[in-house]
Amino acid sequence: MFAGFDYGTSNCAIGVFDTTDAKPDQVSLLPLHQDQRLVPSCLYALSRELICDSVARNIASESMRESYMAERQGQLRMAAAVKRELDIRPGEQVLFVGEEAVENYIDLPDEGYFVKSPKSFLGAGGLRAEHLAFFEDIVTAMMQWIKQAAERRLGQRIRQAVIGRPVNFQGSGGEEANRQACGILLRAAERAGFEQAELLFEPIAAGIDFETGLERDQTVLVVDVGGGTTDCSVVRMGPSYRDKVDRQADFLGHSGERVGGNDLDIHLSYKALMPLFGLGDLLKTGRPLPTQPYWNAVSVNDIAAQGEFNSLQNIELMKQLCLDAEHPARVRRLLALQRHKQNYQLVRSGEQCKIALSEAAEHRVPLDYIEAELSQTVCQSLYEEAVERPVSQVVKLMVEVLQQAQCRPDLIYVTGGTAKSPVVRRAIARQLGDIQVVDGDHFGSVAAGLTKWAARLYR
Repeated sequence: MFAGFDYGTSNCAIGVFDTTDAKPDQVSLLPLHQDQRLVPSCLYALSRELICDSVARNIASESMRESYMAERQGQLRMAAAVKRELDIRPGEQVLFVGEEAVENYIDLPDEGYFVKSPKSFLGAGGLRAEHLAFFEDIVTAMMQWIKQAAERRLGQRIRQAVIGRPVNFQGSGGEEANRQACGILLRAAERAGFEQAELLFEPIAAGIDFETGLERDQTVLVVDVGGGTTDCSVVRMGPSYRDKVDRQADFLGHSGERVGGNDLDIHLSYKALMPLFGLGDLLKTGRPLPTQPYWNAVSVNDIAAQGEFNSLQNIELMKQLCLDAEHPARVRRLLALQRHKQNYQLVRSGEQCKIALSEAAEHRVPLDYIEAELSQTVCQSLYEEAVERPVSQVVKLMVEVLQQAQCRPDLIYVTGGTAKSPVVRRAIARQLGDIQVVDGDHFGSVAAGLTKWAARLYR
């Protein structure tokens, strides 16, 4: 059995072919949790040491498990100590993925280990070997959980998969960062139990899904604005191309960067919500408060920023600002945000506000988990101002890929959850004028395209 695996920054999905008589060869996204076909890319563990322990227990191959345990001897010893300390019994659930991870984090934010969008970290530079191993374990644990959930639904093993990857992962290391991230994904896939796994550019996967319905050859600009990355490709598509196995000559240009829906959430949270924590306030001397602690607080997709926000030096700085600020109560909220590890939850509130402002002129953001009756009302104009920078980066990528391709596309195919945002759509229209824009399945097109490519490789 083969599958398409969209290990996304915001959500994960598994696609397979429906083999029933009613829907022959139609791609279906499998429900992975209850009836949910999209699982949020989040993990929560009762302790970070237990992630490694979970990976070891869920490696099916005995030889691979023994090799892994030899590599992680030190981490596994620490995990055993944590299990004794927390009195964790055999079979007790210690790791949660998706909505269950979010629910546990909201209920117990300062008691366990929570990570959102780990895909954002895979290309980060300057990481020591133990940090890379830790991120590899996070990805492996998530892949194991998702694969097992899919197999329970199917009633059979998934042996082969095509996994999506962005054109460029986050990281300043260029191709070295991409190689690092791809290596993590492939090692995780092997430990998750896939006997064969290939990677495919996500915009290409989205284009393959769209191409199935084309009745004539066209040159298409594929714009995939996801949670963590934006990828653009100019592709020749249609009946003359879709049965080819080697499509390299049909792709006229690629561009991609780590900018997506998460960045919109972060910028909106900074601009609209951080003033409640003191951003923009003055010291008693009349000078403005430093802005870096506020930016670090919301930069939940940046390892260095999170390390700095949680550092002893920053905690001491915030304590001093509580003494020196004109409005110390607001800065005390920032200190409490750090102490209770609620900055992920704050950015999640920004994300929910972003979604609401796609249809409403304004939205009230409840923040009673920070302080009783605390809230902030955000209007559409403030949202547009807040996200101007990441949206302009999306437009820049479209311009870049069209310059590579040296042609005008016949139409634009947009996909990815963030592409639904009216702010993003207006920016695309302003840049590309009267070219027809076609919407794909904003959340399922990549998984569907990966599944169709898997059929060509593994059938």
